[in-house]
Formats: sequence, structure tokens, C-alpha cells
Amino acid sequence: MRTTLNLPEELLREVMRTTRSKTKTSVVTLALEELVKKTKSSELKKHKGTIDLGINLDELRGR
Repeated sequence: MRTTLNLPEELLREVMRTTRSKTKTSVVTLALEELVKKTKSSELKKHKGTIDLGINLDELRGR
């Protein structure tokens, strides 16, 4: 999909340099993928300790 964006040129150059991306498209794609990963991870962390899996870790570890 073709989209027009107004991005800070210096920030874009820095990200391209840091990630060794060759194109602006690859930088934007990578940024979007990382944002999705980070958001999903944050959502999962909210459930930490709230779900009972019925697993006995000592039993699994052979203790």
C-alpha cells in the first residue's frame, strides 16, 4: 500500500543507520512490527500470575 508520511529526516536516518536498513520502507515496516511485538508483550505481562495452569514446577523439575 502506498502512503505519504511526514517523518523527521534526522530520526529516519538514525534508525536506518542503527538497524542497517537500506530503505525507508524497511525501516517503517520494522518499526511497525516491533510496536506490535511490544504491545502484545505488554498485554501478556498484565496477566502474569493471574492464570492458574495447574502445573507443579517442583514436580516438573523432578524435585
